[in-house]
Amino acid sequence: MSTIQAVRPSPIAGSWYPGDEKTLRVQVNGFIDHARPSEFPGQAIGLISPHAGYAYSGPTAGYSYRCVKNKSYDLVVVASPLHEYLPYPFITSSHEMYATPLGTLPIDKDLMDQLNTTFYAASGVQIISIANDREHSLEIQLPFLQCALAAPFKLLPIMVREEDPTALQQFGEALAKVVRGKNALLVASTDLSHFFTLDQAEILDKNMLSKVEALSPEEVLRAERENTGFACGSGAVAVILWAAKALGASRATILHHSTSADSTHDRSQVVGYGAAVLS
Repeated sequence: MSTIQAVRPSPIAGSWYPGDEKTLRVQVNGFIDHARPSEFPGQAIGLISPHAGYAYSGPTAGYSYRCVKNKSYDLVVVASPLHEYLPYPFITSSHEMYATPLGTLPIDKDLMDQLNTTFYAASGVQIISIANDREHSLEIQLPFLQCALAAPFKLLPIMVREEDPTALQQFGEALAKVVRGKNALLVASTDLSHFFTLDQAEILDKNMLSKVEALSPEEVLRAERENTGFACGSGAVAVILWAAKALGASRATILHHSTSADSTHDRSQVVGYGAAVLS
């Protein structure tokens, strides 16, 4: 029987973002430093950040991570969608750490076990561990965290395929329970509308971002179901919103919105990107 290697190697470095350490660090720091600082009440409990290739969504992601520049956290939870099909509602990595060109990030396996136990007690559902996934939407956040944060941290990676509001709320509340009292940051990875005209995308994205701004995971999921707004990571966003609210968040501040048309100049089929901070 083959053993799982400890480090998950990056399947996207050199394509979705630069594979060279120096080039990557310069690019990511540039996105963060060029983002206009945003005022928001209290301390950042969570972020919402896009996950396209950096050439497209990097400038918007910079606005999210500007909010935590030079901050220190012991733990960062990153919740993302899983774009490939697997018949599991909640998924994590079997590896012990993630690798990017900026170094490795250890997974907090003990806390993941606690989350699995807590969520299973509430729902009867287990978090499934997989190896060698190729999911870009979770990994794409990691170089931003490695550049923005002032100190090393442990990672809690979660990939969400569940769409049922009850299950997502149970998961978000279980997550809040296991991280309460810890110096933790929550991150939801999502893009917005896909392949509408620019005019259509502006309307759809504005509606979805209004649901985020209202701190309403229920309405985020409703907009997705009713096709009035789109977020490919709507389940991940809902989980993070429920967790952040349970941890005391009372405000979501929309920081930035853009589309792929800003870089491609193609207005016929665009992808939307949004950044927000939960505090």
